[in-house]
Amino acid sequence: MSTETKKPIKLIVIGLLMISMIAGLSFWSINKKSGNQQLVIGISPSFAKPLQVAADEAKAQGLDVKLVEFSDWNTPNITLNHGDIDANFFQHQPFLDNAKKQTDFKIKAFDKGAATHVGLYSKKYQSFAEIPNQAKVVVPNDPVNQGRALQLLQQAHLITLIEPDNFLSSLKDIKTNPKNLQFIEVEGPQTARAIDEADLAFGYPHYLRLAKTAGPEKALIFDSNTDKRFAILFAVREDYEDVDGRLRKFVDIYQNSPKVKAALDADFGAKLWFPGWK
Repeated sequence: MSTETKKPIKLIVIGLLMISMIAGLSFWSINKKSGNQQLVIGISPSFAKPLQVAADEAKAQGLDVKLVEFSDWNTPNITLNHGDIDANFFQHQPFLDNAKKQTDFKIKAFDKGAATHVGLYSKKYQSFAEIPNQAKVVVPNDPVNQGRALQLLQQAHLITLIEPDNFLSSLKDIKTNPKNLQFIEVEGPQTARAIDEADLAFGYPHYLRLAKTAGPEKALIFDSNTDKRFAILFAVREDYEDVDGRLRKFVDIYQNSPKVKAALDADFGAKLWFPGWK
């Protein structure tokens, strides 16, 4: 078993991270100085369409919401913890818990959004039986989502884990690897694009739809997990005060609007997501 690092991808991600951080901080600095009561939420681009539908509905009800997109999974929490945005929407609770263990972030969940299934995708093979020895397999490089990927590979009977039910398992926790799979670790958002370079890739349907690299519904297997702990969070600073209930109003629109549900169905796939707040 070996791990390959994709340097070009990492360089691109680092560049995007820096650009995104500068753009996000600059915008908010101007916004604060103007005294604008705009609600600013940092998001992942893969969640943009349903959130924009909610933002449009909020605007019609007198609530001004600005969605700031970040291309990586580090900057949204850095920016939120610094106080430069009101909330972010890109991570689930296990991811946030792990981030807080590794940093001094003072961030908490405000409420939950949609939860999505994850899958294993291949553009070369139609079944797991066809996967060759020493196949290249793309997995996320963060501890939580890598654990989800390994559990899915275990569900597909390609590996076994020392602790089968541990969603924080890492590559070193693989017990058996009969096909001697070769693992390529990439940033979570890049799994959708790395699929072209691998025999098999762990993927998020909404990222695949955004990248247009594979059909989101065409996974060889989807996880059977409906655990709402993997629902995406509206996260805020621990000292956040919801002035005039602005964030609560926006979340209520997101959770209850028929137009937002239609956008989620269209963007994620009607059978590939479920409400994490119910």
